[in-house]
Amino acid sequence: MEPEHYFPSPSLCLTRWWSEETVAVVTGGNKGIGFALVKRFAELGLHVVLTARDRERGEAALESLRAQGIGAHVHFLLLDVSDPLSVSNFASSFQAKFGATLDILVNNAGVSFNELGENSVEHAESVIKTNFYGPKLLIEALLPLFRCSSSSITRVLNVSSRLGSLNKVRNAGIREVLEREELMEEEIEGVVGMFLRDVGNGTWKGQGWPSYWTDYAVSKLALNAYSRVLAKRYSYEGSGLSVNCFCPGFTQTSMTKGKGTHTAEHAASLAATLALLPPHLLPTGKFFSFGKTSTFLTSKL
Repeated sequence: MEPEHYFPSPSLCLTRWWSEETVAVVTGGNKGIGFALVKRFAELGLHVVLTARDRERGEAALESLRAQGIGAHVHFLLLDVSDPLSVSNFASSFQAKFGATLDILVNNAGVSFNELGENSVEHAESVIKTNFYGPKLLIEALLPLFRCSSSSITRVLNVSSRLGSLNKVRNAGIREVLEREELMEEEIEGVVGMFLRDVGNGTWKGQGWPSYWTDYAVSKLALNAYSRVLAKRYSYEGSGLSVNCFCPGFTQTSMTKGKGTHTAEHAASLAATLALLPPHLLPTGKFFSFGKTSTFLTSKL
């Protein structure tokens, strides 16, 4: 997954195709990039569902937006993407409140248990469950609730990382599997299972996995691969579903302990640009990355 220099102009976000009936879901919306993106969507007049796995923190985030005068069309629903039951309950709650009207899904929730410069895989199973299986289960649960419209395109934007690029994998066999044109979900899960077995056996260091934040990188590697599979599947079916990934770069969030080259608000504005591109300019199967030089990079997933 070697990036190329290209990105649609952020000014295209001003080409308004949405209305106050447009509904977006942002996971992990109580802080960081997720909270900033919820705020940005609300400012632009969308109905936004802010999700959080902790009820108290989710409700506090909602109250904060209301205190700023932009919470009228923001709703909070409980969601822990690492818990299949919570995902199922969320889908039921969304359907009861909104029906089959989902236009935009941003899978932002994610975890890493490493400090900057560290590389422990002690929590590898939790990281994989949250960062890969969580978005996958949520997309599958919400597919029946995506809005079917001849005038728009339903959008899935998965917040990912350049750490999950194929060029970070030193094992040629793993790269060969994930580069296959006809890649299947079962093969992606096979790669993930292989990684978790290597972690369990204590052999992961010598198996050619990414060398930095290894468990996080593998979770994003799998998410990128799954996004490519989905994009290809639904582009063939003409379903009006776009699936892309976005790396916000080194952002000042709790995951980086406040370190980074830019703010969560900046990253969220870029994510909003991608999520709100006009239908005729919206790509699918792309990986967009915010680089160190303030330029966008993109490649096929």
